[in-house]
Parts: sequence; C-alpha cells; structure tokens
Amino acid sequence: MRVLVVVANPDPNSYSHAISERVERGLRSAGHDVVVRDLCAEQFRAAMSAEERVAYHSDTPVLDPMVQDHIDDLQSAQGIVFVYPTWWSSLPAVLKGWLERVMVPGVGFVLDDQHRVRPGLTGLRRIAGVSTYGSPLPYVKAVNDNGRRTITRALRMSAGWRARTTWLGLYALDTRTDAERAAFLDRVESTMAGWR
Repeated sequence: MRVLVVVANPDPNSYSHAISERVERGLRSAGHDVVVRDLCAEQFRAAMSAEERVAYHSDTPVLDPMVQDHIDDLQSAQGIVFVYPTWWSSLPAVLKGWLERVMVPGVGFVLDDQHRVRPGLTGLRRIAGVSTYGSPLPYVKAVNDNGRRTITRALRMSAGWRARTTWLGLYALDTRTDAERAAFLDRVESTMAGWR
C-alpha cells in the first residue's frame, strides 16, 4: 500500500517529528511505500489566495504547482496519516490550510448529476491521525476534539465509509514522563506496522 504521511509542526526537533519517524518506520516494516510531506519544512502556504478562491469553483481549481504536487501524492495513496500537535482545540493552521487548498472539487469530492456531493478519494482505504494535546482527555472531549473529528469524520466522507480510521492521541503531553512519551512512540510504530 502507498501511504502519504502529512506532518504539521514548524519545529523539526519536535515530538511530532519523532512521531512521524516512528509512523514511517512502522509502515515501512509492514512493506508499505511511504511518502512523507513536512508542510512547514516545505513552506506550504496555509492561506488560500483570492485567485485560488475564485478558481475553486472553476474547471481548474488548482493554481499552485506545490498544491498539485501534494494532490498527486494524495491521489496515488491508499492510506494517509496526519501527524500534528493539537493547538486551540484543533488543527495547526498549516494543516487546515492544506485541507482547504488540496481537497478542492474533483479531488476531495465530486458532484454528481444532481449536484450531490460524492467521495473523491475512493482509493483511500486507511486514514489515521496522530496528535498530541497539552490538555487531559476529559477537557479535550469537552471541547469536541475538532481535529480528530475533521480527520476521522469529515475526511472519511471524502474517501467513503469503507475507509477505516485510526486515532492515536497522547493527552496531557506537558506532564508526561519520558517513559510515557517513549511508550507512546512504541505504540505508534506498532500500530502502523499492523496496517494491512
């Protein structure tokens, strides 16, 4: 299986990057072809331009070659893994912008003859999110865990209900011990190694 890993953390020495390395290691150990896209390292622009917004509903919604390159990786993937820290109860801006600029009509969804929205990424079989949280789980649940909902529900609608979702979250990161952080990395790697 070809798997796209999308990383969204501006600090290359972050725990998110340690997680992405373990995601990649686990997937490769299972024999998967892995493509890693580090949005901040690539300087992926989060904000949609005025020209892109106008083009969004046209026959050519993609104006930026970098966005098209990401779309090509996405459309050739059977699995996708998002690795990011949860900030302000949601996705980092660069990842939200990635979704807005990449999941355009004809990619993330298509319209049928009756103008109903249909999945555009029907080749995706697996979707996963791996995130860290500064807050404990009860607080995260109280504020709806918006990033998780975006990935495991809204994005799943773009792939179709047959796509399986996986969620791995490390809550209250700031108060975790080194041993707990290491155990989470092991859990991430073993979970990804189990993807079939």
